[in-house]
Amino acid sequence: MPDDAAAADELARRFADGEPEALRAVFDRHGPAVQRLVRASLRDQADVDDVVQATFVSAWNGRHSYDPDKAGLLAWLLGITRRRIVDLLRARGRRQRDTDAAAATAPAEAPAAESPERVVDRLIVADGLRRLPDAQREVLELAFYADLSHPQIAERTGLPLGTVKSHLRRGMRKLRSELGGVPEEVTDDASRSRSPRPARP
Repeated sequence: MPDDAAAADELARRFADGEPEALRAVFDRHGPAVQRLVRASLRDQADVDDVVQATFVSAWNGRHSYDPDKAGLLAWLLGITRRRIVDLLRARGRRQRDTDAAAATAPAEAPAAESPERVVDRLIVADGLRRLPDAQREVLELAFYADLSHPQIAERTGLPLGTVKSHLRRGMRKLRSELGGVPEEVTDDASRSRSPRPARP
């Protein structure tokens, strides 16, 4: 055992002096203990390999700070190992928080773009509606865009039911004329079923 302690001390001295062969020997001697400590904290084998590698890279780069009077080489290596495990877990936590924050602030999926023909239709209908008298335009918008029945429109506007039907009939006739269509007689009760709904402007 005294010979083994002497060999360990000699290896530590060579490692601290920067002998490249000593790094290989230190890895062979203390690598299994470092791996056991990492596996106790991390499940993913790739993470284990990364931390073990980072530990020995840090030890090699910082070998001049190793003081054999304060701790044995293995204890010093395990101290570095614990710090590398904490670094990895903190980095993982930051990535998860960044991912969550990005997901929380991501804009909603953009609606499907309208076809150019649909846009033109909407503009034409909007222009046609603007040319109608206010009362007729309001009745048409409530019928086709708010999907209200004639009695509901009468209740909403305060107009008599017959006036609502008259505005709807005349408004549709004028709108069709404005849009270049053939005027079509609109019945009181079946206007929406016989006539296609104008595109909402």
